Parts: sequence; C-alpha cells; structure tokens
Amino acid sequence: MTTTKFKPGTICVQAGWKPKKGEPRILPIYQSTTFKYDNSEQMARLFDLKEEGYFYSRLQNPTNDSVASKIAALEGGIGAMLTSSGQAANFYAVFNICEAGDHFVCASAVYGGTFNLFSVTLKKLGIDCTFIDADASDEEIDKVFRPNTKALFGETLSNPGMAVLDIEKFARIAHRHGVPLIVDNTFATPINCRPFEWGADIVTHSTTKYMDGHASAVGGAIVDSGHFDWDAHADQFPGLTRPDESYHGLTYTRAFGKMAYITKATSQLMRDLGSIPSPQNSFYLNIGLETLHLRMPRHCENAQKVAEWLKVHPSVKWVHYPGLKEDKYYQLAQKYMPQGSCGVIAFALKGNREDAIKFMDALQMICIVTHVADARTCVLHPASHTHRQLSDEQLGEAGVAPDLIRLSVGIEDAEDILADLSQAINSIR
Repeated sequence: MTTTKFKPGTICVQAGWKPKKGEPRILPIYQSTTFKYDNSEQMARLFDLKEEGYFYSRLQNPTNDSVASKIAALEGGIGAMLTSSGQAANFYAVFNICEAGDHFVCASAVYGGTFNLFSVTLKKLGIDCTFIDADASDEEIDKVFRPNTKALFGETLSNPGMAVLDIEKFARIAHRHGVPLIVDNTFATPINCRPFEWGADIVTHSTTKYMDGHASAVGGAIVDSGHFDWDAHADQFPGLTRPDESYHGLTYTRAFGKMAYITKATSQLMRDLGSIPSPQNSFYLNIGLETLHLRMPRHCENAQKVAEWLKVHPSVKWVHYPGLKEDKYYQLAQKYMPQGSCGVIAFALKGNREDAIKFMDALQMICIVTHVADARTCVLHPASHTHRQLSDEQLGEAGVAPDLIRLSVGIEDAEDILADLSQAINSIR
C-alpha cells in the first residue's frame, strides 16, 4: 500500500504497518532483542549490510520501523529512524555528519536542552556551534559560516518563545554554503508544517510531545528528505562519501544512494551508541499518531481562544502566539502553517518572577509539569525549570525572558481552561 497518494489524516491511521493474510490488523509489539536465521551466511550478509532484515533490536526492530515509516510518510521523507528521546534525535542528526574539528550553526531560539547539548556537550566532543539570531539578515548569518561548517539548525516553532523559523530563508543560506538544513518540527508536527516542502533536508522530532499526545512514552525521530546531494559536497561529508572501515570499506552514498544519511545513522550511530526506543514505547507512539490529525486542530483552536483572552486581560503584560495578528511572527506562521501552529503560548503577567510562580501555584486544573504538548493543559516557568541551566545572557539569546510563562493548551473544553486561568490570576491580585 503506497501512502504517497493519501492525505495526512489517512497516513496517520493507515501508514507503517501493512499486515499480510492472517497477520494482526493492529501493529504488533515485537518485544524481542534478537531474531532467528537458518544459517550463518544469512546472518553474515545482514551484518555486512548486503541484505535487509532484523537481527538485533539495538539497530532495527519491526515495531520501531513501522512507526518510523509512518512518520517519514507524514513528513514526505524517504526514510526515518526512531530514537529513545528527542534529545537523542537532535544529537544523532548532527553527529551523523559532524566529528571532532567540525562546526555548525544554530538559531539561538531553541529548547534549553538543545542549547545545552549544542553549546556544552558537543563542544566536549570537539564540535563547535555558533548561535545566531534567526531573524538576522542573510548577510549577517553568512558571516558565521566557516570552511568546516557542516549544517544549519533551527526549530519550526521555538520552545518556549514561539518564534517562527523562516524555513525558506534558512534553506537558502544553508544550501548556498553547501550544507543541509536540519529543522526540529516538534511543535508544529507534519500536520501543520512540512519543512521539506520549504527546502529543509533533515527533520527531527521529540515524539514525546504532540505525536505521542498522551505523555505516555518518551521518544524521538529523524526523517531524511533524500534531497541533499552528499556526493556533490563529498569533501565536506567524508563519513557518508568515503569508505567506512567498520563495515569493510563500505561507502554509504555509493551503497545506499538517497538513503545514505539515514542508513548511516541507523547502522553506525545506533550500533555504537544505542539510544533506541523500546518496541513498547513505539507501540504507544503509534496509537498517538493515529489521532494526531484530530488533536492538532483542537489544540490550535483552544490556544487561539486562550491567546486572545490573555491579550486583552489587564493583568497580562504581553503574549507571544503566532496565531495573533499582532504577533511578530504572524505572517511567517500564515506562510508556513496556515492551518494553525500549535497549542503552546508564551506570556507574562504584570509584576515580577515571583508573581509568575504564585500564579502557577494557584492553578487547579492546569498542572505544573516539565512536559509540554500533550492532551492536558499544563504550565511551566522556563527560567526556573527547563532553562535554569542557562545564564541570564543565554536566556536572552534563547528568547526566554525571566517572566515568561509557557502555557501548553490541551484539548479540554476551552471555557474550563479559561476559568482556571482567570481564578489563578485573580488570586494573586
């Protein structure tokens, strides 16, 4: 069954698992570490990447691969790989083409964990990252590229500031320098934005968020568009275009063509680093994906109502939500995600950081949790929680004001969400 002719809603429900006669209609959980073969030669050919098949779940598992295939179809990519978390996905996406001595460029307005991964942890591996203002001009961004730059990275919708990435602009800059554009599409999801259609080359996800939708399973994904020509920039990407001695001199672009990037990520990085999701978690993720196309419009509808309510509330200092016509990123949001962005709103109350904390503590239905982007409305103060490892200067670079409150609007009744917000604000006045 080909999924290219189907619309996203049908892909959410039908793609990935294709049962044969007598097989389960619902995707099974292949809860096995290993798989049997009849003779040694069959196993040897698998280890040499000369045949496709399953032999150890650290590299591939049928449940995981079925869900990865569904996500690839949703994004319009040629292949995907699941990881144990969104952090692992972003790490693998960059590390697959960068090594010690290399450099890449990233929009500064990204999730705090990603900022720390790129600025601190990758630096320990000898990989340098330069953070730039995504709203800067082409010329300003061009200046930070170096001969050893290997990628440009950004988030479709920044977490938590809700800045909208100009994907076409970033793709233009990346390709002018002969490197791929990697886009984290977690918040928008492929229901609301498909970065490949605007020039992105690699897409990552924290599937823990809207894709799972129920806060039941941590996970991540990397999707390859198949568009970037690695051989055209062979000297820049030796890991893909030169022999891999750990696979008897196999060259990924020669052996796998457009699937070179995702094959290397699976067969080399996952083999060595092992950040796999359990088949059980992938099964949960698939259940979430089946309703993604139904949940995202409700998230956006509710968030729009809440953002408009906050905008005119006398106790609210400011609101960032790209669905508001007054928002700085409204026009970009209309271009890249005309059906809606997501359910996350950034706002601040009049007062100080302590007022933000008191407000959150006064909420009754809405919970304070580290998580974001699932069915339940939740709230967080990033400067005190997810981004607390950043300095004040880094907070500013990441677009995180000390008084910023991240509100993730769920799919409950909007009136109940507004009532809880109202009583909490009134309780601190």
